Amino acid sequence: MNRRYRKTIIAGNWKMNKTATETKAFAEELKPLMSRAKWCDVVICVPFVNIPAALKAFKDTRITIGAENVHFEDHGAYTGEVSAAMLKDLGVKYVIIGHSERRQYWNDNDIIVNKKVHAAIDAGLYPIICVGESLEQRELGVTMELIDLQVKTALAGVPAEKMRHVVIAYEPLWAIGTGRTATAEQANEVNEEIRIIIRKLYGARVARSVTIQYGGSMNANNAQELLAQPDVDGGLIGGASLKPADFTAIINAANQE
Repeated sequence: MNRRYRKTIIAGNWKMNKTATETKAFAEELKPLMSRAKWCDVVICVPFVNIPAALKAFKDTRITIGAENVHFEDHGAYTGEVSAAMLKDLGVKYVIIGHSERRQYWNDNDIIVNKKVHAAIDAGLYPIICVGESLEQRELGVTMELIDLQVKTALAGVPAEKMRHVVIAYEPLWAIGTGRTATAEQANEVNEEIRIIIRKLYGARVARSVTIQYGGSMNANNAQELLAQPDVDGGLIGGASLKPADFTAIINAANQE
């Protein structure tokens, strides 16, 4: 982390978990544990149906509510989809875009990710853009080339002045929900490469300011080592964000000196 130049952000991604009632109960359990969240921003991205309950439950806290997905059109005949304007109107601030599960199961390719990034930024939302390689791609030695393509495509057409709204999350596919985690050095190596790509696109000042998270099975046990890396500016947390004690442990790790 480098709090001198950029925000440290710990973001939970609940995926398809918890009801609105369970969201309220989670908030009541988490809020008393949040006293040390002073040097990092905390975001919880919840299913669409839980957003109103989450906003109400965390209203008087430092926790910001985000969404897990967004459509790239602002309105239209897209049954079951949710627009950026709808999220903004509810009071959502962040939205996850391009998560590996969206890419795998719903064909959110790099071009669609770019469209969603623009839709989010135009509506005043902060996109958390996910990038990452499969195990096969890592073993073939093409990780950096793939990350380069994903980052450049996701950010195509995004002006420099809007980059303060952008968060990048490196999520190696082989470490999501598998219990496997990139080593701290592996995570920092890719995050550093992402910052180099941003520097080439926008210059050093912008690159220093962009928050780049790590998101492959970060948990209470490995968070401190990962977050101690200079280019790991937080985490996009899956399973551990569903457990108040574990999520709090990660937040506390982000508040290390």
